[in-house]
Amino acid sequence: MSATTLLKVSDLQKTFGGKGGLLGRGRPEVRAVDHVSFEVRQGETLGLVGESGSGKSTTGRVLLQLEHPTGGEIEFEGNRLTGLSKSALKPFRRKMQIIFQDPYASLNPRMTVGDFVEEPMIVHRLVGGRAERRARVAELFDLVGLDPSFARRYPHEFSGGQRQRINIARALALEPSFIVADEPITALDVSIQAQIVNLFQDLQERLGLTYLFIAHDLSMIRYLCHRVAVMLRGKIVEIGPTEAIFANPQHAYTRALLSAIPVPDPDVESQRHAIAFDYETQKSPDGAEMRPVGPDHYVLA
Repeated sequence: MSATTLLKVSDLQKTFGGKGGLLGRGRPEVRAVDHVSFEVRQGETLGLVGESGSGKSTTGRVLLQLEHPTGGEIEFEGNRLTGLSKSALKPFRRKMQIIFQDPYASLNPRMTVGDFVEEPMIVHRLVGGRAERRARVAELFDLVGLDPSFARRYPHEFSGGQRQRINIARALALEPSFIVADEPITALDVSIQAQIVNLFQDLQERLGLTYLFIAHDLSMIRYLCHRVAVMLRGKIVEIGPTEAIFANPQHAYTRALLSAIPVPDPDVESQRHAIAFDYETQKSPDGAEMRPVGPDHYVLA
């Protein structure tokens, strides 16, 4: 795996509310992303974990400029993205794609799935004529494990796993180098989840892709990701190599998350106890810096 930094995030912030509101009343300010900094290296998968509402999905959307950051810097391939106009961002949007959690809501029910996958090629003028685009759609369907003849069908004719494969094909249509996978297996049956995760791995090996993989399932994170960043209330509290995080978690919140992972052996599971995390006394005050605790392993002081 290359050590080249593909994406660099510095002091990223995203705040909702805090001003305006009905009759001039201010809305409570929510710091969804609170001074977050990290890097994603070319060819790696960085897992972003945390409970619902921790800011994971907002972070992913801000990285792709689907939400405008309140503060901080985002650099992609050495280019500063924050502050760019819509037209200036367009070349980078080809290289940075997202796969959403819900494979049902992500598809347009009025379009054939072939047209759905073909659409971004038309927008970005990536492939010349209709015949060339259709040939490219067939290649993409084959790449994600679908029969190319399925391109003429509509979304309601597919299962959840097949729909997510179609969403992956659309993300790949523009030949991106970086993909945000926003809980892409959460809405799928357990029996299908492993197939989709294996597909992500296969595509990474074949195409040299880089992922930010957002998920709740820590067992999948351990299987798929090279490094893990743990997010709590808008902050990254711990980040490091996957095995270091799982073997020697440093932050109390990380330990609590890992203690909740079920173990298949009933005898072992019966001896385990979930670790409670006290949100009020956590030792992660505002302004604290990340301190190293091992090679490439940092925890919020």
